[in-house]
Amino acid sequence: MRKLIASTFVSLDGVMQAPGGPDEDPTGVFTLGGWMFNYSDETMDISAAGFDGKDRELVLGRRTYEIFEAYWPYQAGDDPIARTLNAARKYVASRTLTVLSWNNSTLLAGDAVPAIRALKNQPGPDLQIIGSGNLIQSLQAAALIDEYNVWTYPVVLGRGKRLFGGTARPSALRLVRSQVSPTGVVMSLYAPAGDIRPGSFPSDKPSEKELARRKKLADEAP
Repeated sequence: MRKLIASTFVSLDGVMQAPGGPDEDPTGVFTLGGWMFNYSDETMDISAAGFDGKDRELVLGRRTYEIFEAYWPYQAGDDPIARTLNAARKYVASRTLTVLSWNNSTLLAGDAVPAIRALKNQPGPDLQIIGSGNLIQSLQAAALIDEYNVWTYPVVLGRGKRLFGGTARPSALRLVRSQVSPTGVVMSLYAPAGDIRPGSFPSDKPSEKELARRKKLADEAP
C-alpha cells in the first residue's frame, strides 16, 4: 500500500487558511492572507516536505485545486515547482466540480474517503496532499493519512480555517524529525502512533478538597 502524506503550513494557533497571499482564500472575511511571506529562507527544503509534489501523485481538495489551477499553469516554463506540479498526476476530491482543465487531473466525485482508500491500494508513487484542509480533516477522521509534514510559523492569527477541528479523530502522533529555520519556523514530520493513552499525575489518594472539586465539576457538567 502506498503512503498518503499531508503537507501544510500552519500558524502557532493552528490556522492554515491563505498562507500565500491576501487573495488566496478570503472566505469568512479573512484579512490576514499571506502570513507566511516574511519567514521564508534558503534552509527550507520544500521538496523534502512534499510541498512541490516531486515523485508523487497529488490529492487535492476542490478549493486548493482551484487555487493551483489558476496559478501554476501560468508560471514560467523554467520554474521547477511549476514543471513538477503541472506534470504530476492529480486527483481532485469534489462534489461540485464537473470539469477539470489542469492537465493530468482526475475527478474523485462523491465520497472522497473510499475513493482515496482505493487509490492507496493501487500501485504507484506515494500520494501527496498539499493544503486542502477540509479533505485532510475527512481523511484524518478515517485514519488514512500516514505522514504529516507540518510547518508551524511563529504567528498567532486568532481566526481562520484550522488544520484540525471538532471532527478530528483523537489519536497519538510520533515525531519523526524536526528542524527550526533561522526565521523561527518549526518544520516537523509526524507519523500516526495509535490511540491516545490517558494517564494521571495525581496521588492515589485524592484529598477531600480534590474530591469536592471533582464533584463540583460533575454537578456543573451539562
